[in-house]
Amino acid sequence: VQLQASGGGLVQAGGSLTLSCTVSGFTLDYYAIGWFRQAPGKEREGVSCDSISGASLYYADSVKDRFTISRDNAKNAVYLQMNSLKPEDTAVYYCAAKYKGLRAGSYCRFYNTMNYWGKGTLVTVSS
Repeated sequence: VQLQASGGGLVQAGGSLTLSCTVSGFTLDYYAIGWFRQAPGKEREGVSCDSISGASLYYADSVKDRFTISRDNAKNAVYLQMNSLKPEDTAVYYCAAKYKGLRAGSYCRFYNTMNYWGKGTLVTVSS
């Protein structure tokens, strides 16, 4: 089982980035995917999660109306479109998988309930 986050980088405030999470060793049909982030000196937090049905999505209040999660099961990939980036979005972003995740808020708020994790990708937003 592997998850690989990519797409991070340096961007100016107000800019956009799209993160990708590609998975291998399992099928996305049975796993919800979440995006989490950890800034220096801060606890890891849930940014956005989807669900296996697609009916339940979660966004942290701090990213609502700016970030969008989406997936392409055929490509075994989940994306996080990040717009209107702010310096406070600076963090290492991780993707993680939740087996049979149905209610996004229930696992997105508690990162230690996720089953598998990938290595992170650094997003730096300059002011």
